[in-house]
Amino acid sequence: MNNSLQALLFLVRTLGDLYVLAYLLRFLLQWVRADFYNPLAQVIVRVTTPLIRPARRLIPSAGNVDLPTLVVLIVLEAMLVGAILAIVSVQVSVGMFVLFVIIRLISSTLWLYMVSIIVLVVLSWIAPGGYHPIGQLLAELTEPLMRPARRLLPPMGGLDLSPMLVIVGLVAVRIALPLPAFLH
Repeated sequence: MNNSLQALLFLVRTLGDLYVLAYLLRFLLQWVRADFYNPLAQVIVRVTTPLIRPARRLIPSAGNVDLPTLVVLIVLEAMLVGAILAIVSVQVSVGMFVLFVIIRLISSTLWLYMVSIIVLVVLSWIAPGGYHPIGQLLAELTEPLMRPARRLLPPMGGLDLSPMLVIVGLVAVRIALPLPAFLH
């Protein structure tokens, strides 16, 4: 692949992933019932509302699952995977395409949780015990993963190693995902 195609692939993947991550974050924040009055949550809502509002008119939510956001998220990821496959000139079957979309969404979710935990750890070093809106929101997001890890590995001598345990697990699962290198 020549340099201009590599640059185009980088731009499409980076900008597309950032946009998809906004919708993924909105979906996950609603799933864990995070505080939507948080400034970061407000930014996510504003960025994602232009596509979510029309989807809400067509697709109802189902219980605790924000189905309109999930559908928009899947459609955006499918468009991104299609663009990446077109750039690298790879043709795949419909089944393989759907599998790539699902695996990329899983991989993005794992990556989002890893980054969230790392940011929380860094914030705890910079301002231990202090309040930061981003830290509060990320704590709400990661708590479903951290709670079982804290039960398995309680703090020892004031040192909480559970974030490391969760990150190692997330990285191991992400590595095990069968995804071609050009889709990472």
